[in-house]
Amino acid sequence: MIKINNVSKSFLTQDGTFEALKNISLTIKDNSCTVIAGENGSGKSLLMSVIAGLEAPDSGSVECDKKPGLVFQEAETQILGETPEEDIAFGPSNLGFSKSMTDQMVNNALEITALKEKKDFPARFLSGGEKRRLAIACMIAMDFSTIILDEPYANLDYTGVKQVNSLIKKLKSENKTVIILTHELEKCLALADDFVVLFRGKTVYHDTPQNALKENLEKWNIRNPLNSYKKLEDLVW
Repeated sequence: MIKINNVSKSFLTQDGTFEALKNISLTIKDNSCTVIAGENGSGKSLLMSVIAGLEAPDSGSVECDKKPGLVFQEAETQILGETPEEDIAFGPSNLGFSKSMTDQMVNNALEITALKEKKDFPARFLSGGEKRRLAIACMIAMDFSTIILDEPYANLDYTGVKQVNSLIKKLKSENKTVIILTHELEKCLALADDFVVLFRGKTVYHDTPQNALKENLEKWNIRNPLNSYKKLEDLVW
């Protein structure tokens, strides 16, 4: 379980102090999928950086049993190896695992992310969806129980979105905790157990996806996906 307790974060600007996060309190349950939505600048990515330990809050705290893994929007920036196999091995090797244990962890991650056939393929030539799956594979190999996906559908075609969603379903079946930051609700909301909306640095909604679709999401500058789809079950590619 991740417990976010009254987290605030501000930055100095030419115009004064900008409050990017304002007293956010939120609980994310283990073995769940939480979708966090919000317009650009709402604080989604910053909040996840705080949860992942990449940013320190000015006040408040984050309680979690184990540090989460964060997959950035531009997944290719996280690729360090020449091939998927080499890239996935980087983390366990640097954590001090033996070669045999590292090989086992790499093979498991390749299997879960369906990248085994591409293990020796030049990583830079993978498709956008494959690069995102590779970044997730690295999180799996380092045994992160919680994986945060920041705008996982950005710049992906239909096939890439389907690949990422298939992997998210698999992670859920493996009892991983998945947090998805997105404004593209039509692509993934049906996968969620919980739905959170950030607006101008504040948590303005936290409930089930079913109940969220009864809300006027437009007041937080979020397009209600049911304007285009008929029911929650349709909201997954």
